Amino acid sequence: MHRVLHVGPDSCSVVSNLLKEGETEAWGVEPYDIEDADTNCKGLVRDGIVLVSDIKFPLPYRPKSFPLVIVSDALDYLTPRYLNKTLPDFARVSADGVVVFAGKSSLRIYCQPVLLAYMLLFLIAINVGFPGQRKAKPAEVSKYGRPAKLRSSSWWGRYFVQISLEENEVAGKKFSQAAEQNSYNPSCQNFHLSSYH
Repeated sequence: MHRVLHVGPDSCSVVSNLLKEGETEAWGVEPYDIEDADTNCKGLVRDGIVLVSDIKFPLPYRPKSFPLVIVSDALDYLTPRYLNKTLPDFARVSADGVVVFAGKSSLRIYCQPVLLAYMLLFLIAINVGFPGQRKAKPAEVSKYGRPAKLRSSSWWGRYFVQISLEENEVAGKKFSQAAEQNSYNPSCQNFHLSSYH
């Protein structure tokens, strides 16, 4: 049984799809208000499977609660002040690693569509079709009220060193191999980080 926490927009749909697989115990954190959500999403929130929570504050989980924490399209909107608190908190609740999906600054691309394919590939190890990729409008603004800060991979690398998170090269290679075998080219940056020990 795989246990995973997804943090980011559309956590309800990601968690719903993972729960259908049967081999995965999935939980989610939705960083936005869900007043426009469908009844399935509201049911997941009511049942405590998906939390609606401002990710700028500590998550209500014990250290090492989840082997894997996957963060998509959630960190690009945070200022460095909040990012310095948020990503270490994700590492705190992770036992084995954190996977970060972030937009590409050079292409102004967000990455939510790749998330489900990644989790199904990496966690469940089955062949799946990959969702489409979408380009963001240059001035697209999140529900946080500010445009995304699409940072370069070198910026992220320096940032991970600054907060003492190491990239997990083995996990990154496994993902690259699985993506290549399925003729999939991710549209966004992905970083595989080791948890704090």
